[in-house]
Amino acid sequence: MRSRLLPLLIVLMAAVLVTLGFPLAISVAAAEQQRLVIDRIDDTARFAALAQAITDTSPDSEERRRTLQTDLEVYASVYDIRAGVFFQDDRALAKAPGFWALPAEGEGRTAFDEALLGRRSHDPPQVWPWQDGRVVVASPVVRDGDVVAVVVIDSPTGEMRSRILRTWLLIGLGEALALLVAVAAAVRLTGWVLLPVRTLDAATRDIAGGRMRSRVAASAGPPELRHLARSFNEMADNVEDVLEQQRAFVADASHQLRNPLAALLLRIELLALELPEDSEEIAAVRTEGKRLARVLDDLLDLALAEHAEADLQLIDIVPLTAERVASWRPMADREGVRLTLEGAPAATAWADPVALSSALDAVIDNALKFTPAGEDVTVSVAAGTRTTTVVVADRGPGLTEAELERVGDRFWRSTRHQNVSGSGLGLSISRVLLAAGGGSIAYEHHAPHGLRVTVSLPRERQGG
Repeated sequence: MRSRLLPLLIVLMAAVLVTLGFPLAISVAAAEQQRLVIDRIDDTARFAALAQAITDTSPDSEERRRTLQTDLEVYASVYDIRAGVFFQDDRALAKAPGFWALPAEGEGRTAFDEALLGRRSHDPPQVWPWQDGRVVVASPVVRDGDVVAVVVIDSPTGEMRSRILRTWLLIGLGEALALLVAVAAAVRLTGWVLLPVRTLDAATRDIAGGRMRSRVAASAGPPELRHLARSFNEMADNVEDVLEQQRAFVADASHQLRNPLAALLLRIELLALELPEDSEEIAAVRTEGKRLARVLDDLLDLALAEHAEADLQLIDIVPLTAERVASWRPMADREGVRLTLEGAPAATAWADPVALSSALDAVIDNALKFTPAGEDVTVSVAAGTRTTTVVVADRGPGLTEAELERVGDRFWRSTRHQNVSGSGLGLSISRVLLAAGGGSIAYEHHAPHGLRVTVSLPRERQGG
């Protein structure tokens, strides 16, 4: 969520900065040009005052014209600006530099024509830093209410464009700095907003992995997310209570049924003394009674497994696996099955030794039950990058694809194996025991026939 929320905030803040920056940049450029135009208008007013006196027929007009010409030349040499006073027929009263003449068209001609009408020329078009434009300002020279000449100033814009560009760079740097500050604020903001979400996600994963006591600290983040965290904790408490009641019921029921069942089996044995020894009915009743006792024992083990906390330790899996294989080898020899251990000489993982031993017992027992005499059951240990695996492969009849999807479900047994002793809870108990420590169990085909059971254990400690 952070990878989606953070870019969205950054894009929105960048859009706001750009939206504010463009009008500011345009305003700066317009202000710089307006200042230039005002300066040139003041200059045209001064030259127009000098030119107004020259149009008089007084004896000193020629002297005044020479003074105006000198002022224009000095003005042009100092500021590199073209300036001149022109009559209505485009003749120059005075101008500098000398080669300059009124253009036949363009901004200069437009400004001159407007000044002939008795008004100052309009503001010239905006010149941008990337344009090599010029600013032309014209003012009329009025005597006795008539326009007798026009003062035209054609100014370069290099310095103005440089000032605009420098100001734009400062604006850009300011916006870049503001964007960096905004990004830092967005990172802190998204972290604050999403902290309860990350905590909630971690608690959800813990509960999904069987750590039912995991809860969310509802003390950080927006009020809505804190309320969500409190609601989640209440839900987790209720779920844990329901599961505890269910486990307690299964454990109590299993425990309470064992005494009546033991008494019932005893009465059956007493009754069997009065019947023929080869009675098939008594044998069937005995078998079902023993099977029911085994189911009750497994139910009690399952309830205890679901309730118990895993005692995780970093252990070497190979010696523990070798011990379990050695314990089951007498049964394998009795059944005519070759039980072998192979794989890495050492492989560490985080596991509860008691829980792992129980799980391996269930898996090896299951493999020996379904492997015919003369076949092999192989137990192999391998250490990977993130997990250590114990693989139990048998050469039994195996399972179909549909059966592989259900293997490990509680009380599930293949219809082809109903005559094999068992309660259908052994692999379920194994899965619960392994999950408590962050492990898992998987089932697949073992070509050309048989079942391959893989017990995976984490090499890094899971949870807190």
